[in-house]
Amino acid sequence: MARPSKHSPERKLQVVLAVLRGEFTAAEAGRKAGVSEQSIHRWKQIFLASDRLRRQARPGVPGHSDPDRPRPLLGAQHRCRPSRRTPRPRSDSGLR
Repeated sequence: MARPSKHSPERKLQVVLAVLRGEFTAAEAGRKAGVSEQSIHRWKQIFLASDRLRRQARPGVPGHSDPDRPRPLLGAQHRCRPSRRTPRPRSDSGLR
């Protein structure tokens, strides 16, 4: 059986959010919180996984994903554009 955590879920959340915002590296946050860098990375993985699960559980709510609903294309880089290159005429012989 694992021992109970010394840090509350709220404290873990504060640390993870600070790392995600770029205020601290995982190593700096670990030193400040008195835990290993590995613990910070594990907290971050758990946080991100729970957020993905929460988003999947609430389809239709803005900011939440619905895996069955097609996603709109974002930005001009995803729009189809005609080719700038003009096609070369093909010869009838088939050999070049």
